[in-house]
Amino acid sequence: MVFKSKDKFAILLNSISSNIKESADFFADFKLNNVSDLKVFADKMKDYEHQGDTYVHDIIKELNNAFITPIEREDILLLAMNMDDVLDGLEHTAALFEMYSIINADEYMLKFVDAIKNCAYEIHAAVVTLSTKKLQNIREHAIKIKDLESVCDGIQRQSIKNLFTVEKDPIRIIQFKEIYENLEEIADYCQTVANTLESIIMKNA
Repeated sequence: MVFKSKDKFAILLNSISSNIKESADFFADFKLNNVSDLKVFADKMKDYEHQGDTYVHDIIKELNNAFITPIEREDILLLAMNMDDVLDGLEHTAALFEMYSIINADEYMLKFVDAIKNCAYEIHAAVVTLSTKKLQNIREHAIKIKDLESVCDGIQRQSIKNLFTVEKDPIRIIQFKEIYENLEEIADYCQTVANTLESIIMKNA
Protein backbone atom coordinates (compact mmCIF):
# COMPACT_ATOMS: atom_id res chain seq x y z
CA MET A 1 0.00 0.00 0.00
CA VAL A 2 1.43 3.37 -1.03
CA PHE A 3 -0.92 5.66 0.88
CA LYS A 4 -3.41 5.12 3.64
CA SER A 5 -6.85 6.24 2.51
CA LYS A 6 -6.94 8.96 5.18
CA ASP A 7 -3.43 10.20 4.38
CA LYS A 8 -3.43 13.96 3.76
CA PHE A 9 -1.40 13.56 0.56
CA ALA A 10 -3.78 10.90 -0.75
CA ILE A 11 -6.72 13.21 -0.03
CA LEU A 12 -5.09 16.16 -1.81
CA LEU A 13 -4.01 14.11 -4.84
CA ASN A 14 -7.53 12.67 -5.06
CA SER A 15 -8.89 16.22 -4.91
CA ILE A 16 -6.67 17.26 -7.82
CA SER A 17 -7.68 14.26 -9.94
CA SER A 18 -11.38 14.76 -9.08
CA ASN A 19 -11.07 18.40 -10.13
CA ILE A 20 -9.53 17.34 -13.44
CA LYS A 21 -12.32 14.81 -14.02
CA GLU A 22 -15.01 17.38 -13.21
CA SER A 23 -13.40 20.06 -15.37
CA ALA A 24 -13.04 17.64 -18.31
CA ASP A 25 -16.72 16.75 -17.97
CA PHE A 26 -17.65 20.42 -18.01
CA PHE A 27 -15.33 21.14 -20.96
CA ALA A 28 -16.79 18.26 -22.98
CA ASP A 29 -20.46 18.79 -22.11
CA PHE A 30 -20.87 22.57 -22.07
CA LYS A 31 -23.06 23.75 -24.96
CA LEU A 32 -21.85 26.82 -26.81
CA ASN A 33 -24.88 28.42 -28.47
CA ASN A 34 -23.64 31.98 -28.94
CA VAL A 35 -20.61 34.18 -28.36
CA SER A 36 -21.78 35.25 -24.89
CA ASP A 37 -21.58 31.60 -23.78
CA LEU A 38 -17.84 31.66 -24.43
CA LYS A 39 -17.15 33.92 -21.46
CA VAL A 40 -19.20 31.67 -19.15
CA PHE A 41 -17.27 28.68 -20.50
CA ALA A 42 -13.84 30.29 -20.13
CA ASP A 43 -14.60 31.76 -16.69
CA LYS A 44 -15.77 28.39 -15.33
CA MET A 45 -12.64 26.68 -16.64
CA LYS A 46 -10.61 29.42 -14.98
CA ASP A 47 -12.36 28.59 -11.71
CA TYR A 48 -11.35 24.93 -12.08
CA GLU A 49 -7.79 25.96 -12.86
CA HIS A 50 -7.68 28.24 -9.82
CA GLN A 51 -8.99 25.44 -7.60
CA GLY A 52 -6.29 23.16 -8.97
CA ASP A 53 -3.62 25.73 -8.14
CA THR A 54 -4.96 25.87 -4.57
CA TYR A 55 -4.63 22.10 -4.20
CA VAL A 56 -1.05 22.17 -5.52
CA HIS A 57 -0.20 24.97 -3.11
CA ASP A 58 -1.67 22.91 -0.26
CA ILE A 59 0.47 19.91 -1.25
CA ILE A 60 3.63 22.04 -1.33
CA LYS A 61 2.78 23.42 2.10
CA GLU A 62 2.17 19.94 3.51
CA LEU A 63 5.39 18.62 1.96
CA ASN A 64 7.35 21.44 3.56
CA ASN A 65 5.84 20.59 6.95
CA ALA A 66 6.06 16.78 6.72
CA PHE A 67 8.96 14.94 8.33
CA ILE A 68 8.06 11.62 6.71
CA THR A 69 6.01 11.10 3.52
CA PRO A 70 4.38 7.84 2.31
CA ILE A 71 6.45 7.95 -0.90
CA GLU A 72 9.29 10.20 -2.00
CA ARG A 73 8.20 13.82 -1.63
CA GLU A 74 9.58 14.59 -5.09
CA ASP A 75 7.19 12.01 -6.58
CA ILE A 76 4.20 13.48 -4.76
CA LEU A 77 5.05 16.95 -6.02
CA LEU A 78 5.76 15.72 -9.56
CA LEU A 79 2.44 13.90 -9.78
CA ALA A 80 0.58 16.96 -8.51
CA MET A 81 2.36 19.29 -10.95
CA ASN A 82 1.86 16.94 -13.90
CA MET A 83 -1.86 16.70 -13.18
CA ASP A 84 -2.00 20.49 -12.85
CA ASP A 85 -0.54 20.79 -16.36
CA VAL A 86 -3.56 18.89 -17.72
CA LEU A 87 -5.91 21.36 -16.07
CA ASP A 88 -3.87 24.34 -17.22
CA GLY A 89 -4.08 23.02 -20.77
CA LEU A 90 -7.86 22.71 -20.62
CA GLU A 91 -8.20 26.23 -19.21
CA HIS A 92 -5.88 27.67 -21.87
CA THR A 93 -7.83 25.97 -24.67
CA ALA A 94 -11.11 27.35 -23.31
CA ALA A 95 -9.51 30.79 -23.33
CA LEU A 96 -8.55 30.31 -26.99
CA PHE A 97 -12.16 29.47 -27.88
CA GLU A 98 -13.25 32.74 -26.27
CA MET A 99 -10.42 34.78 -27.77
CA TYR A 100 -11.18 33.54 -31.29
CA SER A 101 -14.99 33.56 -30.81
CA ILE A 102 -15.32 29.91 -31.83
CA ILE A 103 -18.68 28.43 -30.84
CA ASN A 104 -18.83 25.55 -33.33
CA ALA A 105 -16.28 22.87 -32.50
CA ASP A 106 -15.52 20.71 -35.54
CA GLU A 107 -15.44 16.91 -35.59
CA TYR A 108 -11.71 16.80 -34.83
CA MET A 109 -12.03 19.01 -31.76
CA LEU A 110 -14.87 16.81 -30.51
CA LYS A 111 -12.74 13.68 -30.99
CA PHE A 112 -9.86 15.32 -29.12
CA VAL A 113 -12.10 16.34 -26.24
CA ASP A 114 -13.68 12.91 -25.97
CA ALA A 115 -10.24 11.27 -25.74
CA ILE A 116 -9.04 13.83 -23.18
CA LYS A 117 -12.17 13.31 -21.09
CA ASN A 118 -11.47 9.58 -21.07
CA CYS A 119 -7.88 10.32 -20.04
CA ALA A 120 -9.15 12.40 -17.12
CA TYR A 121 -11.30 9.48 -15.95
CA GLU A 122 -8.33 7.13 -16.15
CA ILE A 123 -6.12 9.57 -14.23
CA HIS A 124 -8.70 9.86 -11.46
CA ALA A 125 -9.16 6.11 -11.26
CA ALA A 126 -5.39 5.57 -11.10
CA VAL A 127 -4.88 8.15 -8.36
CA VAL A 128 -7.69 6.63 -6.29
CA THR A 129 -5.96 3.26 -6.70
CA LEU A 130 -2.83 4.65 -5.00
CA SER A 131 -4.68 4.17 -1.71
CA THR A 132 -5.34 0.46 -2.32
CA LYS A 133 -3.24 -2.69 -2.39
CA LYS A 134 -3.96 -3.16 -6.12
CA LEU A 135 -1.08 -1.11 -7.48
CA GLN A 136 -0.92 -3.26 -10.60
CA ASN A 137 -4.29 -1.79 -11.61
CA ILE A 138 -2.62 1.61 -11.92
CA ARG A 139 -0.56 0.28 -14.81
CA GLU A 140 -3.77 -0.70 -16.61
CA HIS A 141 -5.02 2.88 -16.36
CA ALA A 142 -1.62 4.19 -17.49
CA ILE A 143 -1.72 1.98 -20.58
CA LYS A 144 -5.21 3.24 -21.46
CA ILE A 145 -4.00 6.84 -21.14
CA LYS A 146 -1.08 6.14 -23.46
CA ASP A 147 -3.41 4.50 -25.98
CA LEU A 148 -5.66 7.55 -25.89
CA GLU A 149 -2.65 9.82 -26.39
CA SER A 150 -1.76 7.80 -29.51
CA VAL A 151 -5.31 8.31 -30.74
CA CYS A 152 -4.85 12.05 -30.27
CA ASP A 153 -1.63 11.95 -32.31
CA GLY A 154 -3.65 10.52 -35.18
CA ILE A 155 -6.43 13.06 -34.74
CA GLN A 156 -3.92 15.89 -34.89
CA ARG A 157 -2.43 14.65 -38.16
CA GLN A 158 -5.87 14.21 -39.68
CA SER A 159 -7.15 17.56 -38.43
CA ILE A 160 -4.24 19.59 -39.77
CA LYS A 161 -4.28 17.79 -43.11
CA ASN A 162 -8.00 18.49 -43.45
CA LEU A 163 -7.57 22.10 -42.30
CA PHE A 164 -5.06 22.93 -45.03
CA THR A 165 -7.18 21.10 -47.59
CA VAL A 166 -10.57 22.71 -46.99
CA GLU A 167 -9.97 26.03 -45.19
CA LYS A 168 -9.13 29.05 -47.34
CA ASP A 169 -9.11 31.76 -44.66
CA PRO A 170 -5.51 32.06 -43.41
CA ILE A 171 -6.61 33.55 -40.07
CA ARG A 172 -8.97 30.65 -39.47
CA ILE A 173 -6.18 28.22 -40.33
CA ILE A 174 -3.94 29.81 -37.68
CA GLN A 175 -6.71 29.76 -35.07
CA PHE A 176 -7.82 26.17 -35.62
CA LYS A 177 -4.27 24.88 -35.91
CA GLU A 178 -3.42 26.44 -32.54
CA ILE A 179 -6.45 24.82 -30.90
CA TYR A 180 -5.63 21.41 -32.40
CA GLU A 181 -2.06 21.70 -31.15
CA ASN A 182 -3.20 22.72 -27.67
CA LEU A 183 -5.59 19.79 -27.45
CA GLU A 184 -2.85 17.38 -28.51
CA GLU A 185 -0.56 18.95 -25.92
CA ILE A 186 -3.15 18.20 -23.21
CA ALA A 187 -3.05 14.56 -24.29
CA ASP A 188 0.74 14.70 -23.95
CA TYR A 189 0.33 16.05 -20.42
CA CYS A 190 -1.98 13.12 -19.65
CA GLN A 191 0.68 10.71 -20.89
CA THR A 192 3.22 12.41 -18.63
CA VAL A 193 0.90 11.76 -15.68
CA ALA A 194 0.72 8.11 -16.74
CA ASN A 195 4.53 7.91 -16.88
CA THR A 196 4.79 9.44 -13.41
CA LEU A 197 2.29 6.95 -12.02
CA GLU A 198 4.22 4.05 -13.53
CA SER A 199 7.43 5.37 -12.00
CA ILE A 200 5.75 5.50 -8.59
CA ILE A 201 4.61 1.89 -9.02
CA MET A 202 8.13 0.72 -9.85
CA LYS A 203 9.56 2.42 -6.79
CA ASN A 204 6.89 1.31 -4.33
CA ALA A 205 5.25 -1.93 -5.47
